[in-house]
Amino acid sequence: MTGTDGRPTTTQDARRNDTVAAVVRQWQTVHPDLDTGPMEIIGRVNRCAALLQQAEDAPLRRAGLSRPEFDLLGALRRTGHELTPGELARETFSSGAAVTKRLKALTERGLVERRGDARDRRVAHVRLTDTGRDLVDGVLPEQLAYETSVLSGIDPAQRDELASLLAGLLGRLEGLAGVLRP
Repeated sequence: MTGTDGRPTTTQDARRNDTVAAVVRQWQTVHPDLDTGPMEIIGRVNRCAALLQQAEDAPLRRAGLSRPEFDLLGALRRTGHELTPGELARETFSSGAAVTKRLKALTERGLVERRGDARDRRVAHVRLTDTGRDLVDGVLPEQLAYETSVLSGIDPAQRDELASLLAGLLGRLEGLAGVLRP
């Protein structure tokens, strides 16, 4: 990585100069007895996520979609088949009520279609329309190009290591989600 002056920066330099470092220094002044080490990781993950989301959502906004709506469309596209609203809720980590609201809006826009189940009238099946599929297929490459550009400054071996570390953290959080917080 390079700094604003064009000279190579070290990971240690970045850790001393980012937004989270300033917050950590402030907390260490107020509470020198507390270990702020976890804040250096979690704070950076949260800050990165917020900044990435903000930039990644630009193509969605241009397409008139919210992130949660795109997530629903993406789930239908990547699975390649109809899903029930309950399955969509699980795929997108959303509540059933939120999925119902989003599906209503996406149906009104002609991006998805709902059909009733022949055996159980309480169950609906949702599928992408051709317009919905074309929209997802148009937005996804732009998002992937942005992600590629963001990661281009990181050595491939470091990207692999970061992906592994984050996968381990995510697995731990997903496995302990009910245990970590009430």
